[in-house]
Amino acid sequence: MHVLVTGVLTLLFSTVTAWDWPDVKLSVLDHARWDQKGHNGGAIAGLVTPCNVWLNGLKSGRANAADWIRTAYHDMATHNSDDGTGGLDASIRFDEELHRPENAGNSFDLAIVHLGSTVNRYVSLADALAAAMVVSVENCAGPEIPFRGGRVDAPEPGPSGVPQPDQPLATHIESFRKQGFTQEEMIGLVACGHSFGGVQSKFFPDVVPELNDPNNTESSTHFDSTFFTFDNKVATEYVAGTTGNPLVVGTNDTFNSDKRIFQSDANVTMQAFAESPDLFFSTCRDLFTRMIDTVPNSVQLTEVLDPKPFKPHNVALNDISEGVLQLNGELRVWNAAPTNVTILVKDAAGHEDSASTVHTSDMVGTSTAERYSSSWYSFNLTVSSAVSMSFLIDGRLEDQAGKGYVVDDSIMFSASSCLVLDETGDGVARYDIAIRKDRTPKRVSVEQDVTDHTGGPSVQTTDASTTPLAMGAYSIWRVSDVPIGSGATAVAELDDGTTIEAALNRATFTLPHCTV
Repeated sequence: MHVLVTGVLTLLFSTVTAWDWPDVKLSVLDHARWDQKGHNGGAIAGLVTPCNVWLNGLKSGRANAADWIRTAYHDMATHNSDDGTGGLDASIRFDEELHRPENAGNSFDLAIVHLGSTVNRYVSLADALAAAMVVSVENCAGPEIPFRGGRVDAPEPGPSGVPQPDQPLATHIESFRKQGFTQEEMIGLVACGHSFGGVQSKFFPDVVPELNDPNNTESSTHFDSTFFTFDNKVATEYVAGTTGNPLVVGTNDTFNSDKRIFQSDANVTMQAFAESPDLFFSTCRDLFTRMIDTVPNSVQLTEVLDPKPFKPHNVALNDISEGVLQLNGELRVWNAAPTNVTILVKDAAGHEDSASTVHTSDMVGTSTAERYSSSWYSFNLTVSSAVSMSFLIDGRLEDQAGKGYVVDDSIMFSASSCLVLDETGDGVARYDIAIRKDRTPKRVSVEQDVTDHTGGPSVQTTDASTTPLAMGAYSIWRVSDVPIGSGATAVAELDDGTTIEAALNRATFTLPHCTV
């Protein structure tokens, strides 16, 4: 067995104006962004539901949503607009940056752990931090925020420069200028970010006292009275003089940085926010968008990822016996619930097979605080070959504007893939990779997404044996002693220099036990 772990930085550059399925990277980013709750819901939204949840408790006085917004800002704050370096690049995952005084607290390392299941070769940790901020704001009564992908995780820590509460106003203005924000925008970004959360005495004992409150076990003094809901209370309470914001009314004025920032334009911005919730929401939407889109000049983000009206999900072909392939997966229909969905599968000769899909009452999802819904339709059929799919949706053809949904039947996992377990249940996986005989691979392997010691994504590779087994129109390449993980991708490097790949659309631990 040969196992290789490599970084995936080079996979994450992208320039995209529109995309067609199966663009794997954009499909995975779409899933992380839009599939939030219910059927096929991702991990992010579940960790901010309800919005006052922190870790797994409701009485901490803290909220994951607030921590994730803070993490995204602190990571972005390394940006230097003068030379185009730094920004939202997950550099905060490195201990040198993580443990600076300007990054006091444990919200950052907890966020990295929480987002580990979202990170993979297609979704950088920086993208996951941006998505977590977006999902947090949207699901806790805030505005919808445009999301782009393509952020690249930094290979090293960023420079210092996150504003600290005991610094003078001039230092704050200069810090925000380097990040790309004007003085007025600084006021707005601080107010928007402090609509959530508070200050914990454990990490800032000079700023706030220990509260000794059983309903606030993390002893967090909040920025406003609705610390887990996005609204303009941070402004209305400030203007009314009733605020409990510890960075405005703290007993040690040295640390009252919010007061200095809010007063820096004679309270004009905060007064406007207090008078107009709509202005506060639209301003925060724009500033949050700019914040998460602040990246090094060398990085090109995708266009805004809007949900596709029809999107196949978790689609895979499997070689189940000589000359028989199994095609299964699901179709997501956005913001609609058709009653009749049929899949059409075209083979290499142009012949078309059809099958009904299955939809049950629990195969629905929601997104963005239930502003949107999705309906899911599963399919499972046998074919002799497949080059594309299309769908009849209540009698109307959906074929991706005539291009079809392309399927590659040149590489796939064989149904003979299995687990080799000992009496304790420990063991490894054995993957059998079926490659069509008209393809001539020089290397076949199984790749698995893992995270490195910093929480960033890496790819673990296990090579196949060099001698394939013949089986009908396919050759079977065996990859043995693969660590059991949550998923796998079969990859073949061909003699002509191209690469083909296929994902396993089931968890590794659900494979059958090997009998031969």
